[in-house]
Amino acid sequence: MPQLLQNQQLEIHLDLPDEGYHLPRFDWTGKITLVKFQNTRVSGTEKPAADDDVRRCGRGLYNEFGIEAPVGYADTPASGWFSKLGVGWLKRDDQPYHFAHDYEIRPAVFNVQAEPNKIHLTCTSPLVNGYAYVLKKEIELLDSSFVIRYLLQNTGTKAIVTDEYNHNFLAIGEALIGKDYSLKFPFELQPALFGETVNPAQKVELLAREVRFNGVPADPFFFSNLSGGESVPASWELIHRETGIGIRETGSFTTRKINLWGWQHVVSPELFFRISLPPGQSVAWSRRYDFYRVA
Repeated sequence: MPQLLQNQQLEIHLDLPDEGYHLPRFDWTGKITLVKFQNTRVSGTEKPAADDDVRRCGRGLYNEFGIEAPVGYADTPASGWFSKLGVGWLKRDDQPYHFAHDYEIRPAVFNVQAEPNKIHLTCTSPLVNGYAYVLKKEIELLDSSFVIRYLLQNTGTKAIVTDEYNHNFLAIGEALIGKDYSLKFPFELQPALFGETVNPAQKVELLAREVRFNGVPADPFFFSNLSGGESVPASWELIHRETGIGIRETGSFTTRKINLWGWQHVVSPELFFRISLPPGQSVAWSRRYDFYRVA
């Protein structure tokens, strides 16, 4: 059954690996489906409510490994199996990889242990084509914050080279994305160096270190490579002026890749963590989310 981490400030709802979303894109360990701060919902969904499907769409805080090319994909022939970390093994077809494609899945082995303020999840993958790993995730509830800790162990014979990010589907209360929202970064935005810019009707305004909205985006928007490829602190801060609620994510790492996606009902800043892990080694990183009232 779904898990709930709760105190006087926060509620964190989680689907376990065999519950809810079950497609090959997002990591199945610790699927945070809903977050509430002081009884106000502060997370949203990938698609508008009318189109939302818990089995097929992102929601809350879902993370993903290898959005552009999963581990071992280039080494795998058509009809062979490649690794999607946190999910299992996917069957390759004769088309280029795309994260939204509905690949056949051989799930990894999952284990869950719950404590009153913490949940531990483990994903273990057998050796296939030289690739194998153990992914451990711990989600701990603090006072008005929570921390997601990751540990990835390479138990195979080939290096694991990939990246990981959290697709933060954020929406505060019932408010649509618009003039009351402000998204801040601790570095200068570099529009001339962005990899891609999709800004229909120019509803998204880019300032020196801040993103604002001059109206409700009727269509999805997207910006990639916000730092222009420079190494910057992995952090962002979202403020909603009407409710007076702020959210901050802080990674334990610096990053060269930050993307921003959103729509009329949700905004999603994405901090990427780069992984290059030789056989027999492990790497650890974390993401902390703080929730507060704006003074």
